[in-house]
Amino acid sequence: MFVRKMTPSQSSLFGEIDDLQDLTFIERPIRRSLKTAEEIDKLTVDEDLNDIERAVYLLSSGEDVQQASVIINLPILVRQNPAETFRRVVPKVREVLHVAGADMQLAAAGSFLTVLQDDIVLIQTHTHSILQIVLLNLDHRDTVVSNAWLETLLSAIDALPKDTIRQEILSPLLSKHQLSQSVPARLASCRILGKVVGKFESSIVKKDLLPLIRSLCQDVEYEVRACMCRQLENITRGIGLDHTKVEVLPELVELAQDEASTVRLAAFDTIINLLEMFDSDDRTCVIFPLVKAFCEKCFKGDEAVLASLSYQYGKLCHGLSESFTDEQHLWFLEFYKKLCCLGLQHENGHCESQPYPLELENKYALVRRNCAYNFPAIVLYADPNHFLSELYRTFSSLCHDPEISVRRTAAGGFHEVVKLLGPNVHYIHKEIIALLQDDSLEVLDALLNNIQETLELATSRGEGAGPESKQVNIPDLVPALVAAEQKTASSLHWRVHEKLLQCYSCLPRVVSGDQIYFRFFQRMFSIITTNNVLPVQREAVRTLCVFLRCNRKQEQRQEIISKIKQELAQGRSYWNRLRYLDLCEITIDLFSKSYFCKHFLIPALELVNDPVANVRYKLCYMLPKLRSTIKATDKHLLQQLEFCVRKLLCREKDKDVVVTLRKTVLELDKMNITEPYHKRHERELLDQKKEKEETLLLEMELLERQQSEAKLAGDKQSEKKQRDSKSGLSGSKGMSGSTSGATSSSSAGKEMRRAKLARSRSLSGHPTTPKMTNPDKSLKVKDSGSCPGSGKSAMLPLNDDNLRPHHFNVASSISPTPSSSSMPVLIRSNTSSSVDHRSNGNKDTQSRKLSVQRKSNSFGMQSGRE
Repeated sequence: MFVRKMTPSQSSLFGEIDDLQDLTFIERPIRRSLKTAEEIDKLTVDEDLNDIERAVYLLSSGEDVQQASVIINLPILVRQNPAETFRRVVPKVREVLHVAGADMQLAAAGSFLTVLQDDIVLIQTHTHSILQIVLLNLDHRDTVVSNAWLETLLSAIDALPKDTIRQEILSPLLSKHQLSQSVPARLASCRILGKVVGKFESSIVKKDLLPLIRSLCQDVEYEVRACMCRQLENITRGIGLDHTKVEVLPELVELAQDEASTVRLAAFDTIINLLEMFDSDDRTCVIFPLVKAFCEKCFKGDEAVLASLSYQYGKLCHGLSESFTDEQHLWFLEFYKKLCCLGLQHENGHCESQPYPLELENKYALVRRNCAYNFPAIVLYADPNHFLSELYRTFSSLCHDPEISVRRTAAGGFHEVVKLLGPNVHYIHKEIIALLQDDSLEVLDALLNNIQETLELATSRGEGAGPESKQVNIPDLVPALVAAEQKTASSLHWRVHEKLLQCYSCLPRVVSGDQIYFRFFQRMFSIITTNNVLPVQREAVRTLCVFLRCNRKQEQRQEIISKIKQELAQGRSYWNRLRYLDLCEITIDLFSKSYFCKHFLIPALELVNDPVANVRYKLCYMLPKLRSTIKATDKHLLQQLEFCVRKLLCREKDKDVVVTLRKTVLELDKMNITEPYHKRHERELLDQKKEKEETLLLEMELLERQQSEAKLAGDKQSEKKQRDSKSGLSGSKGMSGSTSGATSSSSAGKEMRRAKLARSRSLSGHPTTPKMTNPDKSLKVKDSGSCPGSGKSAMLPLNDDNLRPHHFNVASSISPTPSSSSMPVLIRSNTSSSVDHRSNGNKDTQSRKLSVQRKSNSFGMQSGRE
């Protein structure tokens, strides 16, 4: 017999079959009954017993699960019959707890806490019996159980009266602080003291409890000292300000210098929490030296305490800032800068981590992360006006830290820094771009939590900037946003991608409309049509609608709407057509009814002929919303909607679509009947507001277009005036050359240049500049040739348009200012003759001058035209 060689696929198949056969050997037989007859008999209880009797029976001879059930339901028994429960059931519970396991102990602790807090114990003897059980189990050998009973006692103290606390809790507590007691018992005493101190007057606390507190603060075990130190905050608030300086502060100073780092850390945290309880002298003379020595000692070698110090540093600086001198203020600021760079080395402006052991490196990273968390508080401490000189390099270091957790924390608090900087927010524009372009999506995700507020504040010019505040440009912002979107799209973190697209809705308030149109619109279409994640697609649809709503150019809006109809409403993929219906739902909320009906309603109704049942199903679901957008006066659209419904009723064969369609028809019939008037009125007012906004948008577009056209026409007119002024200047040069009678020779080039120079000098130094007292008055010009036989003078205004083309077209390009030296000589001579009437002997000379000047003006006019 020959064995044929198996193919790889056949071998893998047989291998899976062998594995399945192996599983049959390890399969265990299934028991038909979960309990045997004997077990069922043990669990059976007489039905004639009442609740109390049944509880006593189960606690006496029941199984563990039955006893646990009774203990859990103990509050119910107390509410129903408190007297019998405390007389018969609670003693049985106490007996069971002596030998009960941890689960039953925890259940009992919870039940007794409920009994004490629910005010269902009315007799003091009942409270005494419960507290005896609680105090007895505080010394349980299992730490978890003892802590559970301690939490029960601490929570019950708030609900217990003062006398009960004094008799039942404080009396046994005074005997448990001795060194002969165990460490857990002394730790419980510390926590109980911190809880009960607020129940009594300061005199009682000082007399009865302070000796016990001082004894525990000086305990031989560092755990007890640390625990008591953390309770000093509650004790200080209980005894008041008068006794704090004398009784508590010396203990804190001693504990802050303890040999154990845990005790020093507890003392440091307590001091920070009690800063408002100390006066200015105590802060300056006691607290500041103590904290300074603590910081220096931690920085040199106590990394564990340094992490807690860095976390509390912002609170510490603000608590002591009012008592600081300038030198002390600067010391704390410089120490913070050292903490921010702990474990780093700066080379060529970049932060690089130094080679440390992994554990130490993690501790240093935690310190820098806490510094990033406290950075907004330090900005407020150092004054935002000094940010550039004091903190910018530190902030840049945190934003470029090699550890992701540090950069993520800096990104999470970035918006707080932006708020504090105000008009100086441009200092950190580069850091915004750096965090947007960060390699880690965790950093980007933290930045996106408040990116809308961050960008709006970062692109504003501060208070009072008005509507132009959004014109401040952040360099490389748009490329950074595009790169961030592409990076999130290529990753598997689609929720970050969705969040980023949701944040894009603030872009119309941050960047210009042209940038959105050319850089983001096409990308939104690409996401809608190619992305495979439905929430991302829908968020892209919403962002596209927001961009369309805020676009101010009619041409761009029409192009976007036509592309929506072409790629979505008429798209080849039914997935795109479904997204068009999603878009319709969003546009109904964003746009007015008239705008939606004009641009989006008809393509949606045409989907009634869609070959895919899912599209028709969604259309049926949306019919009531589409109907709500049609006004009662628009009969044509109502007929089209009715035709769409009838077509579905006649032709639809899909069962799900038919069921949805029937529900929709019933809803359409009830729309105008069931809707209250006030809701319909509110909806109409909101729609009118949307229409006004859309009309205002069109008016703004028209106004901007007119302003741009007027600006363009003004630029052209100014250019034309400049050209005309140049030509008028050349004409005036020719006029001055003709009056002077100096003719240039064309044979020698040097003589020509000298003659032109001489003419320009003679023009600039022309001595016939008129002095006019009132330029608005019309000028009297005596023209004997124009009016024969008339000796009167004609009144010609200075800006008369009829005067310019007949006599001196050159003046059309010159300003009509009376003091201009290039004003035509005709006006100047007539003005002087009208003002100064001299003797008759000068009339002949004046007439000869007038004729010569008219000739020169005509010559200047011809040269200007040429």
